[in-house]
Amino acid sequence: MHLRIKRLAFILPLSFLLSGCADNDFFQEDARLEKQAPPDSAWVTAGRHYNTGWLHRFFWGDHNRALWSEPVKVPVFNMQQVQDSLYLSEKGGGFQTTSFEFRDAQGREYAFRSIDKNPVEVLSDFWKPTFVTNIVRDQTSAANPYGALVVPKLAEAAGVNHTNPRIYYVATNDTSLGNYSKLAQGKLFILEEKFKSPADRSPQMAHVSDFGSSDDALELRFKTNTHHFDQKAFARARLLDLLIGDWDRHKGQWDWAIVKKGPETYFEPIPKDRDQVFLKMDDGLIPFIATSRFMARKLETFSSDFSDVKAYMINAKFIDERLLNELTAADWQEIANQMQAALTDNVIESAVKDLPPPIYKFIGKDIATNLKSRRNLLPEAARKMYEILAEEVTIVGSDMQETFVVKRLDNIRVEVTVTRPATTIAPALHLYHRIFYTSETNQLILHGLAEDDTFIVEGNVQQSIPVKIYGGLGEDEITDNSSVQGFKKLTEVYDTERGNKLYFGTEAKDHTTRDVRVHAYDREGN
Repeated sequence: MHLRIKRLAFILPLSFLLSGCADNDFFQEDARLEKQAPPDSAWVTAGRHYNTGWLHRFFWGDHNRALWSEPVKVPVFNMQQVQDSLYLSEKGGGFQTTSFEFRDAQGREYAFRSIDKNPVEVLSDFWKPTFVTNIVRDQTSAANPYGALVVPKLAEAAGVNHTNPRIYYVATNDTSLGNYSKLAQGKLFILEEKFKSPADRSPQMAHVSDFGSSDDALELRFKTNTHHFDQKAFARARLLDLLIGDWDRHKGQWDWAIVKKGPETYFEPIPKDRDQVFLKMDDGLIPFIATSRFMARKLETFSSDFSDVKAYMINAKFIDERLLNELTAADWQEIANQMQAALTDNVIESAVKDLPPPIYKFIGKDIATNLKSRRNLLPEAARKMYEILAEEVTIVGSDMQETFVVKRLDNIRVEVTVTRPATTIAPALHLYHRIFYTSETNQLILHGLAEDDTFIVEGNVQQSIPVKIYGGLGEDEITDNSSVQGFKKLTEVYDTERGNKLYFGTEAKDHTTRDVRVHAYDREGN
């Protein structure tokens, strides 16, 4: 501990030397007026404090500092004029941004988030009083503060639901937020729609009955087998994430439109919080090392190609694995080709021109060039994304009754089908079907969850894909009549010893136990 304190004592003054700053105002919010402007608008900077000296930039990178310190003309926030009778409904709870939730006279809801971030609160108490706080704060400069403005036209063309962000400056004398006013004064904010109730439907969402969060949608999906995610729509949204370089797509970054079709309910994705598009992180000695594939790999710099598709999938791993497990390689290519055709040069150029004019002049043509190049590479990126997801696939039932059938068709193919029986609320239905290939998939995992499920494995082959079966909480019936040459058993069964009917041939390996935790499944990802 003494050695660690001594090291910190040495590094602390060095860190301030590298920052090129000697006063305490360096990391305070700075969105000051730059020029004279009409009362309804102001010239401001998103973050002048990121404009540091050459020595600091050598070690920590130029990033997008020039964009943060470039003056732009934006509307001054006026709660009564921005939207119809807008009022503050509650203070947001984000750790890194200052955020608020608004509502208008029609009951529509909006998020109001500061563009600049302060990620200090995500640090442990040990690091907060050290130089690490300043370094983490400084690396916000890697983000493009205005990147979200480019997304709506791209999403519209690609057929992806989207918000319509607008930027406002909160004047230093604005008191419309009451007791919270000082938290917002002098800052740039993004205002965008939230999707929480039928009142939030846009004209394009007439088919939508309601909205839900990722937690709401996942809970319903695993509770009943009449709720389904629109996996093709989600794949389209994820390819758009790749196109714009949005690496931070965890489950909290999505809302879901609820669509009723007879007894079935479908969830369509609505991406939100486009704070991490067009990241520039690979310059500067230390970030260049830190973002290698062995460290902070997910912080992938936006460039002309997809140098590391897997980096864009790290934060989204939980939700990708659950919502993209039905799609074939052909599905991915069809979606990529459709998007490629829809995202014309004119669409891209028009989208990029929605940047503030000074920012467009600075970087607009480069972003447009990179977007066109990445669009041309979308089918290859889709192929890579498919291959990564195909390596290990988990197929999950629900808390209702299902039948899982695994057929080892031949030495290169395994077919998986999941069906539900007819009930008083819904007819019988094929819930899942896909053929897997030994050249792509290393393992298949089946989860039955609750209720009484049936699992059948069959087929006699020389080689095949290993299959793990987790029966779940019900009284399950598991039968393995398959046979694969070799000494290793390629069907493994995990369930409780009592209350199940197990019929094992030569291929199944029995992992039953008295511990009910044996078939636990992470539904929430918390």
